[in-house]
Amino acid sequence: MSWQSLKNAVAATYNGGMRTALEHLKETFGFDGARSPAESRVAFTIAVVALAAKMSKADGVSLPIEAQAFERQFSVPDSERAHLRRLYQLASQDVAGYEAYAAQVARLLEGQHELKISVLECLFHVASADGVLHPDEDRYLAHVAEILGLSQREFRCLRRSFVVDADSPYEVLNVSPAATDREIKSRYRDLVKSHHPDALVAKGVPPEFLAGAERRLAAITAAYESILAERGLRVERALEPSQ
Repeated sequence: MSWQSLKNAVAATYNGGMRTALEHLKETFGFDGARSPAESRVAFTIAVVALAAKMSKADGVSLPIEAQAFERQFSVPDSERAHLRRLYQLASQDVAGYEAYAAQVARLLEGQHELKISVLECLFHVASADGVLHPDEDRYLAHVAEILGLSQREFRCLRRSFVVDADSPYEVLNVSPAATDREIKSRYRDLVKSHHPDALVAKGVPPEFLAGAERRLAAITAAYESILAERGLRVERALEPSQ
């Protein structure tokens, strides 16, 4: 990514109003169509940072712990961290316009379904940083998922990795409660293989989005073990991709 481009863009916002500055960044970096690969990357960064920051404001208060959670998920060079924080600060003033950022991510990641899921996962990390998923945050995330083109079932499965509900572990594995033991085992192994960090890297998921892989695997395994226990079956782990 052209970090110098982002640095210059963010630096240019210091003398302007918050919302005006953020709108300037949108207009400058490809929100009306990408101008170059470097500018596409900057536009993607702006969109993801803005989505996370505005999500943190969805419950009315943007907390420092949420900003810290985002920084843990979205790795940048130490020399650029101050610029990323400024961008986050600009966007966290309100939730206005988040749909445009979600739509921009959807356009830039067209045909890259796994990356869209990774973006939503990053947002869930921020939303759950304070230990509570506020109903307004829940609605925000559901709408972002819809704009990204993710199904309701995909949203619920990812949500289950962060939120403890009374819902069925079958949703986590995305299988019917009527599925056979063999079908559930096969589904579990497929999910473990597809969510393994090595598999995600091979699919093009950038390193900054791999932090949630272990958590997702843990949720998948917990759901599988819950189903086995419910059926009186022996727990059989498969945390490594089958050969």
